[in-house]
Amino acid sequence: MALKLRSSSDCQWDLLSLGEVMLRFDPGEDRISRTRNFRVWEGGGEYNVARSLRRCFGLKSSIVTALVDNAVGRLVEDLMLQGGVDLSHVLWSEFDGIGAEARNGIYFLERGFGSRPATATMDRGHTAIAKLKPGDVDWDAIFANEGVRWFHTGGIFCALSDSTATVAQEAMEAAKRHGVIVSFDCNYRPSLWRDRGGRLAACNMNRQLAPMVDVLFGHDGDLSKEMCEASSGPPWHDRESYSAMAERIHSEFPNIHVIATTMRKVLTANRNDWGAFAWMDGAVEESIRFLDLEILDRVGAGDSFASGFLYGLMQGNTLKWSLDCGVAHGALTMTTPGDNSMATLAEVLHAMDGKGAGVQR
Repeated sequence: MALKLRSSSDCQWDLLSLGEVMLRFDPGEDRISRTRNFRVWEGGGEYNVARSLRRCFGLKSSIVTALVDNAVGRLVEDLMLQGGVDLSHVLWSEFDGIGAEARNGIYFLERGFGSRPATATMDRGHTAIAKLKPGDVDWDAIFANEGVRWFHTGGIFCALSDSTATVAQEAMEAAKRHGVIVSFDCNYRPSLWRDRGGRLAACNMNRQLAPMVDVLFGHDGDLSKEMCEASSGPPWHDRESYSAMAERIHSEFPNIHVIATTMRKVLTANRNDWGAFAWMDGAVEESIRFLDLEILDRVGAGDSFASGFLYGLMQGNTLKWSLDCGVAHGALTMTTPGDNSMATLAEVLHAMDGKGAGVQR
């Protein structure tokens, strides 16, 4: 293994994430514009990884985020408390009465069905975490005094404002000073970059942060300007082409030891083929595949993949085992509503073994 993690006995947290946590409004089987009822969940790309590692895999995780101290913020807090993630690093902003200074992010999501795709309506401008600036968090105190084995953030957090990418860089630099493994999920969201330069601007940001990354979730379309301008899709289709892609990234950023990327073929909104590739220091593995996977809610599958994959690496398992763990966990997450996993480790291991969906008695 190329990754050398700090001892768990020296660290309070197995993983620390940095990212936004929003309130999701789910109309169930209805349309957003027609429903009279919503169910709410908490969710956010970087947070979802920390929650899954805690709830499904039993590791100790914490989140650095920011919320406005009003009823909505406290609802998000209550949902996160149920998720088991440590909240000692949540930054609370005073509520000004109308949200002119800062607010809590929310979004609405229709799950989709058949030929109707899932659609999201975002309402996340001027949020408390988008106003986070360098110096607001004492990273050295967290990484050195509390102790952290793994730090995770991604492109969603970095896209929230001009300052958030700088905060991520500050955190990553501190993590490297204290021997903490750093993972980064490129996670491009067109809605966040629409007025800020689009995919090419996101690519430039990823390249700025890539020299501090140990484990990358993404592909060269997220890092290479040429690939970005040529196509938004992955330029690989099999083990050989994936290996060539990963080697291109590693040749430019030799600090990146692991690259993992999910594969999804959309048959309908609720039936997908699902799998992944991973590269580690010259070796490529392909995961088990779930063909024609039935889906209830696809949101959060990539984050669940990331958490299962990181769990495998953190436990010292092989690249293949870690990859299969991530794919199985992501597949299970798509069978339940909400952004986050409801799976158990036993269920993940069962899915990894390909034992099917027969009744367990």
